[in-house]
Amino acid sequence: MRNLLLITAASAALAACATGPGPDKSPTVNVAMVRESDPVQSVDDAADDPAIWRNAAAPSASLIVATDKKAGLVVYGLDGKRRDFKPAGRVNNVDLRDGVTIKGQPGVLVVASDRNDPLNGALALFSLAPTGLLTELGKVPGVAGEAYGLCMWRAPDKAVYAFLVMKDGTIAQVSLDASGATPTGKVVRTLKLATQSEGCVADDRTGKLYVGEEDVGVWRFDAAADAPTTATPFAKVDRIKQFDDVEGLAIAAEGATGGWLIASSQGDNAFAVYRLEDATYVGRFRIGGEGSESVQETDGLELAVGDFGPDFPGGIFVAQDGDNRPDPQNFKLTSWNRIKAALGL
Repeated sequence: MRNLLLITAASAALAACATGPGPDKSPTVNVAMVRESDPVQSVDDAADDPAIWRNAAAPSASLIVATDKKAGLVVYGLDGKRRDFKPAGRVNNVDLRDGVTIKGQPGVLVVASDRNDPLNGALALFSLAPTGLLTELGKVPGVAGEAYGLCMWRAPDKAVYAFLVMKDGTIAQVSLDASGATPTGKVVRTLKLATQSEGCVADDRTGKLYVGEEDVGVWRFDAAADAPTTATPFAKVDRIKQFDDVEGLAIAAEGATGGWLIASSQGDNAFAVYRLEDATYVGRFRIGGEGSESVQETDGLELAVGDFGPDFPGGIFVAQDGDNRPDPQNFKLTSWNRIKAALGL
């Protein structure tokens, strides 16, 4: 959640980024939610991060895997109803990839950042069945420190990696292998940001990794295991377009390299949108209006484009809602088509 960290000198490099029109010229638009999920079982600050699996054979039967960061992983259908719960303790962020070899067969690999040991970060691995049931596969060690953010990347050679973002800004790139009886992993390199970081997303098409340094902004890295570890500034916290904390990040892919990056602007309950190819700011939105509940203080979010059935024909956007009172926190779902129309994308 929100932190009072000092912004380091690294923020100066971000000052030249994403210099599009501010909210005075491009207002923060409201987008109504389509529906919401069942609440997580834990109270207070508990829901955190979602991942989306698209069922290509039956898009309306697609699934959302989300973290209750005090208890484990929850699986929801697109109707928002809980399909499964897997106790896993303190798991913070989650991501998944389909078509990964799991115990000799292709399947859906789900990976969560495991912070049950605050001194030693780890990855918790699961497989997801189309029915919504999760099966625990095991844990893979990460690096010293408290695990926080996580995202996955599939390289051109089909190798699968997880980026484990530690609370101090260290990012461990872990090569994963779930093909055997027990999953294994190897830290192939580490990256570093100066202060507390969490949200990240990797673009399988372009091999680019985006990481949110909470009080500073969004940075871009080359995701390849043998690439330089230099970070390039992408979007800054300026308290006009992007407010601290920068939390969840998601990509709406379009074509071979295009699309948009969406960042949670937690400090003012909004989401900032940037063009991927040149980091141009294109607008901001909030979930609310038109009689729907609003979304506040979003931690994690996810977006997947494509056909997800009649309610989400062009894609689905899922955001954690930090204030769902009187019930525990949950996740709000809306249509990517609604967001695009509101922003004129």
